[in-house]
Amino acid sequence: MQDYLFLMYNDATDQAAAADDTAWQQYFAFLHQSGCFDGGSSIGAGQSFRKSGTAAGSANQLSGFIRVRAEDLLAAQQFLSGNPIYEAGGTVEIRELLRD
Repeated sequence: MQDYLFLMYNDATDQAAAADDTAWQQYFAFLHQSGCFDGGSSIGAGQSFRKSGTAAGSANQLSGFIRVRAEDLLAAQQFLSGNPIYEAGGTVEIRELLRD
């Protein structure tokens, strides 16, 4: 099994649906039931830094993350279903956590 992060962005076309508490409860119940959920959190506002020049500005676009275990990226994608951000038209980026 590999570890994957779901990076959720604050760009849903339906902000009310993306913030629906019942939808989030159902989604987390689905993740817990899968046995592949390894945590997550909402993310507050922040700042991006770079030693010189202008930093890329993603600090305030991220709204949260979820960590799951899956065999591969295709299997990880099954956990998009029911994600309130994704279902509301928002962006969820999936990244593999590499083991060095």
